[in-house]
Amino acid sequence: MAELTGTVAIVTGSSSGIGERTAQRLSELGAKVVVNSASSVEAGQKVADALPGESHYVQADISDKDQCQRLLDETVAKFGKLDLLVNNAGWTTLVPHGNLDALTDEIFMKTFEVNIYGTWWLTKAAMPLLRESTDGHVVNITSVAGVRPVGSSIAYSMTKAALNQMTKLMAKSHGPVRFNAVAPGLVETPWTADWKTQHAGIAAINPIKRSATPDDCAEAVLALVRNKYVTGEVFVVDGGLTQVS
Repeated sequence: MAELTGTVAIVTGSSSGIGERTAQRLSELGAKVVVNSASSVEAGQKVADALPGESHYVQADISDKDQCQRLLDETVAKFGKLDLLVNNAGWTTLVPHGNLDALTDEIFMKTFEVNIYGTWWLTKAAMPLLRESTDGHVVNITSVAGVRPVGSSIAYSMTKAALNQMTKLMAKSHGPVRFNAVAPGLVETPWTADWKTQHAGIAAINPIKRSATPDDCAEAVLALVRNKYVTGEVFVVDGGLTQVS
């Protein structure tokens, strides 16, 4: 029997990058996986179809509360329960921290709507299902930008710091459901493919001499899933960058 046989997982924002690789690894280990994306329907369905185990694709924008509920409803209709919620969906754009005029209200609000409001709405709505599970668990994909003053924009860093704190607060108040976070450094994904200067900068100072990969992040998620006694932790996956900068 595979390690995660019987586990039902939702991975938001899983049409590419960290979410896609996390969905793949969970499926390889026997979990039934719900793949999700806000708009990349064809890519999301392709990811779901390629998973080795049972899967389902749901298009839902988590920044809309009604769509959060629909994502959960479709998961239960397909698989009957929910054990693991991986909150990977997020949004950002590059805005220099010193240029406040470039951080427009539109950018600020969109960053918060997806990264904070959507993650909170989905997590809160999922709690009744997670409480029914014998191992209810939420893993938030945050960022090293929530740990130290870096990141693609000030707004992005603010949202990731908030998610780290949410992880700790929920772990303290809502056990035995577990809450943990994976906080990567810069990751090589389709989203950051054009950030060549940033990747080169990381490679120059990072002890591991490269940016993170989606696989690095997915394996961190699995480490938290496997250890049933860990909750309230923010697992920094940055190749040692926080040790040298």
